Amino acid sequence: MTSATVPTRVGVFVDSVNVTRNGGYGMQYDVLREFACRGEGLAMRLNAYAAYDAERAESDNQYRINQRKFYDVLREQGYKVILKNVKWYIDERGVRIGKANSDLDLAVDVLSQSQNMDRILIATGDGDFVQVVRALQSRGCRVEVVAFDNVSTDLRREADLFLSGYLIPGLLPLEGEGNVRWGEAGGKARGTCYYFNAEKGFGFVRFLKEIGSNLWDVDSRKIGSPFASAFFHVSELPRGVTADDLPNRDMIFEFDLAKSNRPQTGENYTDLLATHLVRAQRENGRDVGVRTPDEARAGEEPAPARQTEGRERQPRYNDRNSRSNENVSRYSEGGRDSGYVSRYLADTNNRD
Repeated sequence: MTSATVPTRVGVFVDSVNVTRNGGYGMQYDVLREFACRGEGLAMRLNAYAAYDAERAESDNQYRINQRKFYDVLREQGYKVILKNVKWYIDERGVRIGKANSDLDLAVDVLSQSQNMDRILIATGDGDFVQVVRALQSRGCRVEVVAFDNVSTDLRREADLFLSGYLIPGLLPLEGEGNVRWGEAGGKARGTCYYFNAEKGFGFVRFLKEIGSNLWDVDSRKIGSPFASAFFHVSELPRGVTADDLPNRDMIFEFDLAKSNRPQTGENYTDLLATHLVRAQRENGRDVGVRTPDEARAGEEPAPARQTEGRERQPRYNDRNSRSNENVSRYSEGGRDSGYVSRYLADTNNRD
């Protein structure tokens, strides 16, 4: 007689306002649920804390419709939507500012509901949740944090797992038109540089090719690892990034993937080339105390998940070095590997 496997009980708590304003506009909540429940986890609680501007809704019919659609999509995906009404204030400069802070609501809910959970994912970059994370861990919960820009360093260190939302396949739409494939030759991916040879001017980026349960298995050469790697040349780096900055696991790049036609002869090789590297994050973060005109209209959420076509993306620091206009032609001619890549692919003795 065999005993049935007890599934991991999972809770997901999303600070939607924080995520939306810090790089996560257009985040796919169904993918976040899939990531949180990886390894056959069972979703016990799915809470999304959002802001709603009732005053604006009275005069802006399109805002009211868009918000309702957004909340309906979240509910269809199993989320309970907890709304926080925006309250307007006049500051000392006479500027009208809207506030809708759900921190306390989220903290109380996650602590009171954690007794029925094994793994808790909190989507936020707010450092105010550090003590909440510690309290959850003291109760025996594994706490994971997913966020994009302006993430508290203390929060990252305190979590059992922090993973940038940029690195999760499908969580945030890739730049480009049409259905851009993640992690395949001819498509794109986001990853980090874990090895760089400054003397020879090349390196490797690692990216998550699929949502897998064994995220600890970062060696892309091993069978079963959810990660893959790609070779890149220094000329592909964006403006403002130099060889002295690499390797760097905190610097996230978005890049095109191409396939090398060079035959693979060993486990230390990769047949993928990363070109057109750009920075995925905002440079040095952004002062969240400085509000743009759009953000002054507090409480606005993005269009419903999966409806991303035609959406204006937030500007990023993606200017590439002019040298990278050579991109793949630097080491490939006529679609064939000219030998530039093959000279260096074998030099991976220092790969971790």
